[in-house]
Amino acid sequence: MGKEQAGQVRDTAAVRSMLRDAGYSEKAVNYYLETPHLGIIDNPDQVSEMTGTCGDTIKVYLKIEKDRIQDVKYQIMGCPGSISAAMAAGDLVRDKTVDDALALNDGDVFNFLEEIPVKKHHCIQLAVKALLSAIQTYRDGNGGDSVVKAGIPTGHGRNRTGKDDRLGCCGAPKGEGDCETAGTCCGKTISLAPKN
Repeated sequence: MGKEQAGQVRDTAAVRSMLRDAGYSEKAVNYYLETPHLGIIDNPDQVSEMTGTCGDTIKVYLKIEKDRIQDVKYQIMGCPGSISAAMAAGDLVRDKTVDDALALNDGDVFNFLEEIPVKKHHCIQLAVKALLSAIQTYRDGNGGDSVVKAGIPTGHGRNRTGKDDRLGCCGAPKGEGDCETAGTCCGKTISLAPKN
């Protein structure tokens, strides 16, 4: 192994350690480092792009055959939270029917990742919203390219238990965390003036 390769190994180990120290589970760290769904699909059935309030942008490519999601790929300009959440969401919908995939929610991705920092729960919302928007656009027969700028994930308090009204998105206590502060959870929404 040359010096350059050894440096890459050390860098990967350092990144892995930093992410674990920041509150990411081993599974979330692996998704961030391995990026199994990063890339482009040639001749996709749907391409959609969404930008969140934090500025992270997720472009979703779908290949759908016989009403089943055969492949999901992403181009992402974002943080480890957005990348790991998108990769996990891709695994959760792959090989499912379009209708089954549309049942995906933030809590499913949070539970699948096992743990990500509370301040990154909005990344799960963005990843899920971008993916579901692409699937819904395809289902509605509007396939092709669609772009949503400042696509703000909104919802009515989806949480990991689905039963506790005191919890906000992904299980964060109401009134705490970026999700609540950004108004993207617990029934709150933000209205943005359209860009001209």
